[in-house]
Amino acid sequence: MRRRIVAIVGATATGKTALGETLAGRLGGAVVCADARQVFRELELATGKPTPAERAARPHHLFDLWELGERASAGGWARAAAATCARLLDQGVPPVLVGGSGLYLAALRRGLHPEPPRDPALREALARECEALGAEAMHARLAALDPAAAAALRVRDRQRVVRALEIVTAGGHTLDWWRARPPEPPLSAEWRTVELTAPPARLAARIEVRARAMWDSGLLDEVRGLVRAGKSEALRALRAIGYDEALAVLEGTLDPEAAVARMALRTRQLAKRQRTWFRHQLPAEAVVFEPEDAEPLAGRLAREHVERADRGDG
Repeated sequence: MRRRIVAIVGATATGKTALGETLAGRLGGAVVCADARQVFRELELATGKPTPAERAARPHHLFDLWELGERASAGGWARAAAATCARLLDQGVPPVLVGGSGLYLAALRRGLHPEPPRDPALREALARECEALGAEAMHARLAALDPAAAAALRVRDRQRVVRALEIVTAGGHTLDWWRARPPEPPLSAEWRTVELTAPPARLAARIEVRARAMWDSGLLDEVRGLVRAGKSEALRALRAIGYDEALAVLEGTLDPEAAVARMALRTRQLAKRQRTWFRHQLPAEAVVFEPEDAEPLAGRLAREHVERADRGDG
């Protein structure tokens, strides 16, 4: 039998969580997070995560992949998701990917270019040399080893010059060589991808309701707790919808009503970008979805999943 995974994708507020939870329940499967904000374990209310009750009802994975302040990337998520899905498939548990982070999903489905090596000890040594010899000397060294990289970087861009030197020194290949490598999918599987959609006016109304509900559920208290835990700078660097607005309220630069309005506006803008991305970048079956459709749609998808397995083509 082929390895098969189901992905429930789409713009924010289209109902992905409702369908993903219902479908995972029908299949006896596990929900795998494919959302670039839900992967942070400290973030809850403004990310649209499944509720604690939903997470207790069946296995959920990668909702606590990173702590605030850790380096998050599509490649890092794809490698973690590939390992998680492979383990679930080996156990006979269907993975149900749920999320709207298109780059993450593409990294898992199509793969990424091989990542240049990282050598922290070498990087530290190069950084010390840069302090001692100066940025110009390091740039000149890079020009001798990787002329194309040096030509693309400013002489005084210490961070990128040191990284380019680390790449060519540790791996023996230039940055362009790494970028020319073909993508390598981290997981070999057959995909069934369903994109949830909604008419723009209907989606905008859902977004308004959801923004208010997130705020009324205690978002400000959640952010206040993160600030007390020393996470304010990491949170600020994330530029996450809802959390930026809550920080502004705590700092006295925004009132709560304006915060909710800004949350809704930014969410509508995000949904528009997501709709455009999914339309052009990820093959999927588009379905106009309302929350009350979760049971019948999950039932259909579950039946089709089983039928394909019985035919031996999935």
